[in-house]
Amino acid sequence: MGAVTSRIRFTPFVLKLPVRPPVLVAKQAMSITGLIGDRLGLGVGLSPWPEDFRVMGVPWERRGKRMDEAIDIIRGLGTGEYFEFHGEFFDVPAIKINPARPLPILVGGHSEPALRRAVVRGDGWMHAGGGDDLDALLTRINAIREAEGKAADPFEIHVISMDAYTPDGVKRLEDKGVTDVIVGFRNPYVKGPDTEPLAKKIEHLERFAETVIGKAN
Repeated sequence: MGAVTSRIRFTPFVLKLPVRPPVLVAKQAMSITGLIGDRLGLGVGLSPWPEDFRVMGVPWERRGKRMDEAIDIIRGLGTGEYFEFHGEFFDVPAIKINPARPLPILVGGHSEPALRRAVVRGDGWMHAGGGDDLDALLTRINAIREAEGKAADPFEIHVISMDAYTPDGVKRLEDKGVTDVIVGFRNPYVKGPDTEPLAKKIEHLERFAETVIGKAN
Protein backbone atom coordinates (compact mmCIF):
# COMPACT_ATOMS: atom_id res chain seq x y z
CA MET A 1 0.00 0.00 0.00
CA GLY A 2 2.85 2.35 0.77
CA ALA A 3 4.39 1.70 -2.64
CA VAL A 4 1.29 2.74 -4.56
CA THR A 5 0.32 5.78 -2.46
CA SER A 6 2.06 9.04 -1.64
CA ARG A 7 -0.01 10.74 1.08
CA ILE A 8 -1.68 8.05 3.19
CA ARG A 9 -0.13 7.60 6.62
CA PHE A 10 0.10 4.14 8.17
CA THR A 11 -0.35 3.54 11.90
CA PRO A 12 -0.51 0.00 13.35
CA PHE A 13 -3.33 -0.21 15.87
CA VAL A 14 -1.55 -1.50 17.90
CA LEU A 15 1.68 -3.50 17.79
CA LYS A 16 2.10 -5.59 20.95
CA LEU A 17 5.54 -4.29 21.74
CA PRO A 18 6.62 -6.10 24.96
CA VAL A 19 6.53 -9.56 23.34
CA ARG A 20 8.86 -8.44 20.52
CA PRO A 21 12.60 -7.70 20.39
CA PRO A 22 12.79 -3.88 20.29
CA VAL A 23 15.91 -3.71 18.10
CA LEU A 24 14.16 -5.83 15.47
CA VAL A 25 11.01 -3.70 15.72
CA ALA A 26 13.10 -0.55 15.28
CA LYS A 27 14.87 -1.97 12.21
CA GLN A 28 11.64 -3.15 10.59
CA ALA A 29 9.71 0.06 11.30
CA MET A 30 12.50 2.40 10.19
CA SER A 31 13.07 0.41 7.01
CA ILE A 32 9.38 0.75 6.19
CA THR A 33 9.27 4.46 6.88
CA GLY A 34 12.45 4.96 4.87
CA LEU A 35 10.88 3.21 1.88
CA ILE A 36 7.56 5.05 1.96
CA GLY A 37 8.73 8.52 2.95
CA ASP A 38 8.24 8.97 6.68
CA ARG A 39 4.56 8.03 6.66
CA LEU A 40 4.61 5.48 9.48
CA GLY A 41 3.41 6.18 13.00
CA LEU A 42 4.23 3.33 15.37
CA GLY A 43 1.16 2.45 17.42
CA VAL A 44 2.20 0.26 20.37
CA GLY A 45 0.47 -1.26 23.37
CA LEU A 46 0.45 -3.94 26.02
CA SER A 47 -1.47 -7.07 25.29
CA PRO A 48 -4.26 -7.83 27.80
CA TRP A 49 -3.86 -11.57 27.15
CA PRO A 50 -1.28 -13.54 29.18
CA GLU A 51 -1.20 -16.24 26.51
CA ASP A 52 0.44 -13.77 24.08
CA PHE A 53 3.37 -13.54 26.46
CA ARG A 54 3.40 -17.24 27.26
CA VAL A 55 3.56 -18.36 23.63
CA MET A 56 6.43 -15.95 22.98
CA GLY A 57 8.33 -17.09 26.07
CA VAL A 58 8.13 -13.65 27.68
CA PRO A 59 7.20 -13.19 31.37
CA TRP A 60 3.82 -11.57 32.00
CA GLU A 61 5.12 -9.92 35.17
CA ARG A 62 6.55 -6.38 34.89
CA ARG A 63 5.38 -6.11 31.31
CA GLY A 64 4.90 -2.36 31.69
CA LYS A 65 8.54 -1.83 32.60
CA ARG A 66 9.55 -4.07 29.69
CA MET A 67 7.49 -1.89 27.34
CA ASP A 68 9.06 1.29 28.71
CA GLU A 69 12.52 -0.06 27.98
CA ALA A 70 11.49 -1.14 24.48
CA ILE A 71 10.18 2.35 23.69
CA ASP A 72 13.40 3.91 24.97
CA ILE A 73 15.47 1.61 22.73
CA ILE A 74 13.43 2.43 19.62
CA ARG A 75 13.76 6.13 20.42
CA GLY A 76 17.52 5.83 20.87
CA LEU A 77 18.06 3.91 17.65
CA GLY A 78 15.95 6.46 15.77
CA THR A 79 18.62 9.14 16.22
CA GLY A 80 20.90 7.48 13.70
CA GLU A 81 23.82 7.69 16.11
CA TYR A 82 25.48 4.87 18.01
CA PHE A 83 23.22 3.93 20.90
CA GLU A 84 23.50 1.50 23.77
CA PHE A 85 21.07 0.46 26.46
CA HIS A 86 21.50 -1.51 29.66
CA GLY A 87 18.24 -2.09 31.50
CA GLU A 88 16.40 -4.64 33.58
CA PHE A 89 15.15 -6.58 30.55
CA PHE A 90 17.24 -5.53 27.56
CA ASP A 91 20.97 -5.16 27.12
CA VAL A 92 21.97 -3.56 23.82
CA PRO A 93 25.62 -2.89 22.95
CA ALA A 94 26.58 0.30 21.14
CA ILE A 95 25.00 -0.05 17.69
CA LYS A 96 23.35 2.07 15.05
CA ILE A 97 20.93 1.12 12.33
CA ASN A 98 20.42 2.35 8.79
CA PRO A 99 18.13 3.79 7.67
CA ALA A 100 17.35 5.53 10.95
CA ARG A 101 14.32 7.75 11.37
CA PRO A 102 12.72 9.34 14.43
CA LEU A 103 9.39 7.51 14.59
CA PRO A 104 6.22 8.98 16.10
CA ILE A 105 5.29 6.53 18.84
CA LEU A 106 1.61 6.37 19.77
CA VAL A 107 0.67 4.45 22.90
CA GLY A 108 -2.64 2.62 23.21
CA GLY A 109 -4.56 1.76 26.35
CA HIS A 110 -7.02 3.18 28.89
CA SER A 111 -5.30 2.46 32.20
CA GLU A 112 -3.54 5.15 34.20
CA PRO A 113 -0.08 3.71 33.38
CA ALA A 114 -0.97 3.61 29.67
CA LEU A 115 -2.15 7.23 29.65
CA ARG A 116 0.95 8.35 31.51
CA ARG A 117 3.20 6.32 29.20
CA ALA A 118 1.59 7.98 26.17
CA VAL A 119 2.40 11.42 27.57
CA VAL A 120 5.82 10.76 29.09
CA ARG A 121 7.29 8.42 26.47
CA GLY A 122 5.03 8.79 23.46
CA ASP A 123 4.03 11.31 20.84
CA GLY A 124 0.36 10.51 21.14
CA TRP A 125 -2.38 8.26 22.47
CA MET A 126 -4.59 5.69 20.76
CA HIS A 127 -8.07 5.06 22.15
CA ALA A 128 -9.24 1.45 22.05
CA GLY A 129 -12.98 2.13 22.09
CA GLY A 130 -15.18 0.07 24.34
CA GLY A 131 -17.31 1.29 27.20
CA ASP A 132 -14.83 3.68 28.82
CA ASP A 133 -15.87 7.34 28.93
CA LEU A 134 -13.90 9.10 26.17
CA ASP A 135 -14.38 12.55 27.70
CA ALA A 136 -12.99 11.36 31.03
CA LEU A 137 -9.98 9.80 29.31
CA LEU A 138 -9.30 12.99 27.36
CA THR A 139 -9.58 15.04 30.55
CA ARG A 140 -7.08 12.75 32.27
CA ILE A 141 -4.67 12.87 29.31
CA ASN A 142 -4.75 16.67 29.39
CA ALA A 143 -4.18 16.71 33.15
CA ILE A 144 -1.12 14.48 32.81
CA ARG A 145 0.25 16.62 29.98
CA GLU A 146 -0.19 19.70 32.13
CA ALA A 147 1.46 18.09 35.16
CA GLU A 148 4.40 16.88 33.06
CA GLY A 149 4.94 20.30 31.48
CA LYS A 150 3.98 18.97 28.05
CA ALA A 151 0.68 20.76 27.46
CA ALA A 152 2.13 22.87 24.64
CA ASP A 153 3.99 20.01 22.93
CA PRO A 154 2.58 18.42 19.76
CA PHE A 155 0.51 15.39 20.72
CA GLU A 156 -1.66 13.12 18.57
CA ILE A 157 -4.93 11.71 19.84
CA HIS A 158 -6.53 8.90 17.80
CA VAL A 159 -10.00 7.84 18.93
CA ILE A 160 -12.82 5.45 18.14
CA SER A 161 -16.15 7.23 18.35
CA MET A 162 -19.53 7.20 16.61
CA ASP A 163 -18.98 10.93 16.13
CA ALA A 164 -16.37 10.02 13.53
CA TYR A 165 -19.08 9.09 11.02
CA THR A 166 -20.51 12.58 10.43
CA PRO A 167 -18.83 15.92 9.61
CA ASP A 168 -20.46 17.57 12.64
CA GLY A 169 -19.28 14.76 14.86
CA VAL A 170 -15.73 15.05 13.54
CA LYS A 171 -15.84 18.77 14.37
CA ARG A 172 -16.97 17.97 17.93
CA LEU A 173 -14.04 15.60 18.34
CA GLU A 174 -11.64 18.15 16.91
CA ASP A 175 -12.87 20.70 19.43
CA LYS A 176 -11.93 18.22 22.19
CA GLY A 177 -8.36 17.99 20.92
CA VAL A 178 -8.73 14.82 18.84
CA THR A 179 -6.35 14.79 15.87
CA ASP A 180 -7.31 11.52 14.16
CA VAL A 181 -10.35 9.26 14.11
CA ILE A 182 -10.35 5.49 13.74
CA VAL A 183 -13.25 4.19 11.66
CA GLY A 184 -14.31 0.74 10.59
CA PHE A 185 -17.30 -0.90 9.01
CA ARG A 186 -17.25 -4.21 10.85
CA ASN A 187 -17.01 -5.06 14.53
CA PRO A 188 -13.62 -6.84 14.77
CA TYR A 189 -14.66 -8.60 17.97
CA VAL A 190 -17.49 -10.54 16.32
CA LYS A 191 -16.41 -14.17 16.05
CA GLY A 192 -16.64 -16.04 12.79
CA PRO A 193 -15.76 -15.31 9.17
CA ASP A 194 -16.45 -11.99 7.54
CA THR A 195 -19.17 -12.75 5.01
CA GLU A 196 -19.58 -9.23 3.62
CA PRO A 197 -18.55 -9.12 -0.07
CA LEU A 198 -15.76 -6.87 -1.28
CA ALA A 199 -18.16 -4.72 -3.30
CA LYS A 200 -20.06 -3.83 -0.12
CA LYS A 201 -16.84 -2.89 1.66
CA ILE A 202 -15.86 -0.60 -1.19
CA GLU A 203 -19.31 0.96 -1.03
CA HIS A 204 -18.83 1.75 2.67
CA LEU A 205 -15.47 3.39 1.96
CA GLU A 206 -16.79 5.43 -0.94
CA ARG A 207 -19.77 6.64 1.08
CA PHE A 208 -17.51 7.68 3.97
CA ALA A 209 -15.17 9.47 1.57
CA GLU A 210 -18.05 11.37 0.01
CA THR A 211 -20.18 12.20 3.05
CA VAL A 212 -17.47 12.74 5.71
CA ILE A 213 -13.99 13.24 4.28
CA GLY A 214 -15.20 15.26 1.31
CA LYS A 215 -17.31 17.57 3.42
CA ALA A 216 -14.65 17.94 6.11
CA ASN A 217 -12.24 19.25 3.49
